[in-house]
Amino acid sequence: MMLEKDLQNILDKRFQKSLSTCTNEEIYLALLELTKERIKAKGSISGKKKLYYISAEFLIGKLLSNNLINLGLYEEIQELLKKNHKNLSEIEEVELEPSLGNGGLGRLAACFLDSIATLGLYGDGVGLNYHYGLFKQVLENNIQKETINPWISKESFLKKSDISFEVPFKDFTLKSTLYDIDVTGYENKSNKLRLFDIDTLNENIVKKGIDFDKEDIVHNLTLFLYPDDSDTAGHLLRIYQQYFMVSNAAQLIIKETLEKGYDLHKLDEHVVVQINDTHPTMVIPELIRLLMKQGIDLDEAIEIVTRSCAYTNHTILAEALEKWPLAYLEKVVPHLLPIIKELDKRVRNKYDDERVYIIDEDMRVHMAHIDIHYGFSVNGVAALHTDILKNSELQPFYNIYPEKFNNKTNGVTFRRWLIHCNPLLAQYITELIGDDFKRDADKLQELLKYIEDDRVLKKLLEIKHENKLTLKKYLEETQNVQIDEDSIFDIQIKRLHEYKRQQMNALYIIYKYLDIKKGNLPKTPITMIFGAKASPAYTIAKDIIHLILCLQELINKDGEVNPYLKIVMVENYNVTKASKLVPACDISEQISLASKEASGTGNMKLMLNGAITLGTMDGANVEIHDLVGKDNIYIFGKSSEEVIKLYEDKSYNPANYYKKDETIKEIVDFLVSKNMIEIGDRERLTRLHSELTSKDWFMTLIDIKEYIKVKEAMLEDYADRKAWSKKMLVNISKAGFFSSDRTIKQYNKDIWKL
Repeated sequence: MMLEKDLQNILDKRFQKSLSTCTNEEIYLALLELTKERIKAKGSISGKKKLYYISAEFLIGKLLSNNLINLGLYEEIQELLKKNHKNLSEIEEVELEPSLGNGGLGRLAACFLDSIATLGLYGDGVGLNYHYGLFKQVLENNIQKETINPWISKESFLKKSDISFEVPFKDFTLKSTLYDIDVTGYENKSNKLRLFDIDTLNENIVKKGIDFDKEDIVHNLTLFLYPDDSDTAGHLLRIYQQYFMVSNAAQLIIKETLEKGYDLHKLDEHVVVQINDTHPTMVIPELIRLLMKQGIDLDEAIEIVTRSCAYTNHTILAEALEKWPLAYLEKVVPHLLPIIKELDKRVRNKYDDERVYIIDEDMRVHMAHIDIHYGFSVNGVAALHTDILKNSELQPFYNIYPEKFNNKTNGVTFRRWLIHCNPLLAQYITELIGDDFKRDADKLQELLKYIEDDRVLKKLLEIKHENKLTLKKYLEETQNVQIDEDSIFDIQIKRLHEYKRQQMNALYIIYKYLDIKKGNLPKTPITMIFGAKASPAYTIAKDIIHLILCLQELINKDGEVNPYLKIVMVENYNVTKASKLVPACDISEQISLASKEASGTGNMKLMLNGAITLGTMDGANVEIHDLVGKDNIYIFGKSSEEVIKLYEDKSYNPANYYKKDETIKEIVDFLVSKNMIEIGDRERLTRLHSELTSKDWFMTLIDIKEYIKVKEAMLEDYADRKAWSKKMLVNISKAGFFSSDRTIKQYNKDIWKL
């Protein structure tokens, strides 16, 4: 009753209307105000030692329902709205999703902030307040186009603070403004996500699509996440962004430490900085510089910072470990160069191995090398990933600092990825085992006692069917796409990158299309759903999207095939769309080339919601396999050891597979067939065909035959609904390990010690 009264008071004050007569927009604004009041009343987390989690991305998703769940108000609000003939999920649609991240890196950071607050740990996220985020993806004429993705509105969870700093660059100084978003813990107090911005930003400098003057830093600095870096201006802009982020973070750290009356000489006793991937690396030389300005000598400043900073590595791809030309840093932040050169000199004095130097012979600064030498912890994000870092990619460093290396397998927050996105399943689990799993995800294992219970197995299938109907309705409303809820939903949702091998999935579509044309009709129709954005300058990734869209059109128009096979590319894939796709998925595509995916987190969300993984032994798939057992996951493909050896020997040649295998040749050549050229762009399709047959850097053709074979077996097994539902139950019950609460407990125990 109190809640109803509080909400009605806000509506009276703002709109002079009753709840039942308000629009969804008005109710959203009232709920926003109510939620902010309740967050404030709960109070903030504090402590003697504080974590600063610095990341270029925080893919936080919409916040209203997440906050209502964490505050314990969600069900009450839902009932109250229902009583007044209103629907909370429709009201959620009013909220704009913050454009602050791209893929797994940013989503992970968001899950981590949620878990840090849930566990009552004192720690804030620090990043940038991008106005247009990555971009909004528009699919037009079978091609990805990029447009701006504005999300900042007059009223939202983003609030301006009175904190600002001066950030010095070579030719000018920029003044920052700090904005905060409260991060609520589940049944706990809150921390903050601190986002820095500039008041001089001019959104109007964006012209066609997402083009803008990349040299106009004073007006463009916080416009976009990962601005196109295919030219020098783009590279320099990224350095401007990164330094702006870390200089603000470092100044905030020193300001807050001094305000609490702590001694900067003992900074590491009160502060720990987690560097999420290499983008925030410059926080190390910047903190050293600022401590020296506070009167601390260089040797001690280096020691203090090394004891305070920890680094998370998220990639095995060498090209993703940032290396900035010294000349570029000279143009942007010349005042950091004496420190970076000094750090490199100390490494050279100690080690006679150019693989570990900070500045290489081409005068490029290796950001990860700074993090490893001048931080106290280096962690990978899945058991296999960490092993590969130790044994190959970062082996020279592991030989020097074995004690710094540790593994922290990623996790996801079950509040968003089960309770919110799949309420039917969450409610049913509560009926079966109580609600302790919401706080302790390991309790999901109690579901295993129902493995022979036909009633439970049947109910799991019914819930999956309901979620498929929800997705069907959503795609109809948002994209005017019709799908069959009785088909198998085979879903691949993640960033578009060759190593994730969406191109292999597309080749399977061609195989299946041709197979149906030959009269081999599947027992159950298949709906293959993709969600992915390709980086604007990543030509081959955009070609793969083009291929998928052309296949979508080809099959839509083919009356012989479309009753059995449907392709859907979800436009502008984001957290909101993921929360509709994840509960509806039957087959979770995790098909990266073994040794290339650091962890993956989509694999965790999907298994938690009862999807069965089809994947390689890569990233966290290895741990999923160990947990669920070989009968409850479908594995194919070369092992990471075999792949690493093929790279070392340079012995993989796609032409051998293409020329010697009729099936492979037939499906690859279909890319440039008359059927496809009539629908698609000849240049794009020919380029992709050439890439697959001559380079195929991520070894699509080496695994394609086994992929087809295992996928076909999986589709066959789906027909035995009872056996399939048992696999679902095992996956859900074993997903508890992948809670980000577990991950964060490990970070805190081994690294942060808050």
